[in-house]
Amino acid sequence: MNLPYPALHASHGGVWLATAEETRAISRGEAIRIAADTPVILLNAPLIGQRLGYAELSGLDLLELFAFLHPARFMVPTPKGLARVTGLEPPAEDADIAAFLREAAVRLLAVTQGDWPEREGAWNSAQSLFRLRWPWAPVVSQAIAKPAQAERWLFSRLPEWTEQPPRVPPRTVTLADPDIADRLAALTGSAAERRQGQRDYAAAAAGAFAPRDLRDSPNVVLAEAGTGIGKTLGYLAPASLWAEQAGGAVWVSTFTKALQRQLGHEGERLVPDAELRRKKIVTRKGRENYVCLLNLEDALQGGFAGRAAILAQLAARWAAYTADGDMIGGDLPGWLPTLFRRNGSTALTDRRGECIYAGCPHYRKCFIERAARNSADADIVIANHALVMVNAARGRETASRPTRYVFDEGHHLFDAADAMFAAALTGQEAIEIRRWVTGPESGSRGRRRGLAARLSDVASYDEEGGRAITEAVDAARALPSDGWLQRLNEGEPFGPVEHLLAAVRGLVYARDVNGAADAGYGLETELAEPDGALVDAAGPAGEALDALLRPLVKLGRRLEAVLAEAPDWMDGPARARIEGAVASLGWRADTVGAWLALIARIGGPADSAFVDWLAVDRVEGREYDVGLHRHWLDPSKPFAETVLKPAHGALITSATLRAGGDWDVAEARSGAVHLTRPAQRFEAVSPFNYAEQAEVLIVTDVKRGDMPALANAYARLAVAAEGGTLGLFTAIRRLRAVHARIADRLAREGLPLLAQHVDPIDTGTLVDIFRDDPRASLLGTDALRDGVDVPGDSLRLVVMEGIPWPKPSVLHAARRLAGGGTAYDDRIVRARLAQAFGRLIRRADDRGTFVLLSAASPSRLLDAFPAGTRVTRVTLDQAVERVRLSLSAKLGQEAPANA
Repeated sequence: MNLPYPALHASHGGVWLATAEETRAISRGEAIRIAADTPVILLNAPLIGQRLGYAELSGLDLLELFAFLHPARFMVPTPKGLARVTGLEPPAEDADIAAFLREAAVRLLAVTQGDWPEREGAWNSAQSLFRLRWPWAPVVSQAIAKPAQAERWLFSRLPEWTEQPPRVPPRTVTLADPDIADRLAALTGSAAERRQGQRDYAAAAAGAFAPRDLRDSPNVVLAEAGTGIGKTLGYLAPASLWAEQAGGAVWVSTFTKALQRQLGHEGERLVPDAELRRKKIVTRKGRENYVCLLNLEDALQGGFAGRAAILAQLAARWAAYTADGDMIGGDLPGWLPTLFRRNGSTALTDRRGECIYAGCPHYRKCFIERAARNSADADIVIANHALVMVNAARGRETASRPTRYVFDEGHHLFDAADAMFAAALTGQEAIEIRRWVTGPESGSRGRRRGLAARLSDVASYDEEGGRAITEAVDAARALPSDGWLQRLNEGEPFGPVEHLLAAVRGLVYARDVNGAADAGYGLETELAEPDGALVDAAGPAGEALDALLRPLVKLGRRLEAVLAEAPDWMDGPARARIEGAVASLGWRADTVGAWLALIARIGGPADSAFVDWLAVDRVEGREYDVGLHRHWLDPSKPFAETVLKPAHGALITSATLRAGGDWDVAEARSGAVHLTRPAQRFEAVSPFNYAEQAEVLIVTDVKRGDMPALANAYARLAVAAEGGTLGLFTAIRRLRAVHARIADRLAREGLPLLAQHVDPIDTGTLVDIFRDDPRASLLGTDALRDGVDVPGDSLRLVVMEGIPWPKPSVLHAARRLAGGGTAYDDRIVRARLAQAFGRLIRRADDRGTFVLLSAASPSRLLDAFPAGTRVTRVTLDQAVERVRLSLSAKLGQEAPANA
């Protein structure tokens, strides 16, 4: 196939256009003109458009073509990644990439002429995309032959789940140490080196699976295992053994998607057979992660327009081949939604609690319901901290609630609990509950239905329930409605809750301290000594919320009564729908109840268990929410009550579990301090030789606040390391400023630069690109400081702009006061430094340097680094030379092996 289209490539080093006859360098202006007039082949249009300064750039994006041809497959979205999936040689220079893109397009399309596993459904999808004017559609339609028989449509080819009897409660068993050692040996393999630290860790982890002696007294094991111990297989050994012998499920909970994916790979060791593994090991996430088939159907039938409609078609191709329907962190490439800029994928998931459960025509094929049922019969359920807490606090699956947990990345439990058990009476939160109760506002599109529509059969059967629905709908109209934020800005709030939010907004701005917050970003103030306007607004708002809470509670009780009576019209789907409504009502009633408690605090005494404040949320000068917030001073307390106490055992583990402190800190932040039975403690020191493998350099001559000097330091260090640099920042503004100053400079050295909050690429894909290219560097913020696993040559230098002090806020100030002042701050900083340093050395043959660009780094914080690590204060010139020498030494060590 000969494609008539030119190909365009732009990098920080220049812009090139390739035709069948030639490849030539062109200016940005000419590139924009050509792209506007002629269909051009591109790789990642949003990224190329950003480099050209032309945000609306579009064309024949090879990533979209790959997503169509190979749904539910991943490729690194770079020329090197494209070369890997097409079998071509990767281009040697930037100037060769444009011509390579034309060749790769032909190679991708050639799959349609051979044995193509994803052929089914492609022809119909191509016809739909042709009608939507997808740029690739004319070429794809010619390449795909019309099938001889009608293709099965997406919703007809998806398998249905079936109901299973309740799982038998797990048996009481005691694991034998020799059996644990044998299981660990089987997982690591006969050829693996015997690691005593890993064996000791597995034996200690088994304590979480011992029989429980007393009610509400779980066996909790706190285990800190340094990098390289092999803790994943260390806890999977006793966990899998207990699941096998007891017949129960172990939930393994993580904080990051990266570790979830790693656990999925480790499952191949545990259960080699793929079919059996799908039954034994299940990954489970919150419902907002999965594609909603009803939302997808609406999108395909005209609910989306323009580019979003094309995304819906590509998502439908993926949904037909996906393993589990997970759109976020699953087998949907993370780069696909970002190609469509406005991220229409969020409208394809259930993010607004509008699920109608058994009332959905696709209920029996629902990915969310299938995952829930699969996890009920699995041995190992891989989940995340947030889902575990949600399920424990308000989950519907009470009969199959786990009794054994493993909390990996346990140092994040405190933050996860902080988010889960908080309350926020804000405009955004209130309008969501209004919509859930009342249904769509006049003139709004979509399939959202209110309580009256969802429960019409109940209302006609049960008079009291019908009356409660009517009362709830009437009361919900007192909550903020569409346009609430504009009315607040114009000083014309409508209704008691909007008046309350207007008073909150006014007080926050009145008490703003110049320089207390980044310009254009969020503002907040303590809920202390409120002014008259706020106190006056609190009364009517409280009455309005109470008027909503009462019918919600009454309706929940009526629905439970209907379930108990089981009238003739209640079949299985109706029962499931009402049970779902009961759970949803309980969640909303709890939320409104928390709001009432928060309003009662206005003008009244403070509750020492909570921290309350007022906030105006802004981003880059634009307000997007206003409201009152309440967090637990110690969120590990509700976590212990809700999750730990009902369990029989829990292993809480991490490489930095003590969070820069001692075991008392680990117990306090994990919730173990709130249990009657003391937690068991275990420590396994990392086997790595940090004195030989790494060093820490503190640069003393980069002045704080000198942006040109900061950028110069990052650039010189990255050049000295020849890429392989992870640059960490505590503020997005400084990250962007440094990126703008050094991108072209690194490009001239042939060193690619990636940046979170700059490049229109999701964080997971940025890390994949970084991992795939040893000469690339990556700039990022907190999300890259923890949970990023890049072993080997791709990461050999970590640079931090300064000491990662906690951001001052009302919540932090309260916890700092309760936690020991400066000592509390120091613990946070030590934990963050340890987490950042932990990115550097991931395996025994890694070598690297950690650079801190902060002359004023207190010596008391330097014990955050592993024992034996060399810490030296140097000038920037000396640091650059040390990094260069470290790279030379590493290359020298590798030379004999490569010769």
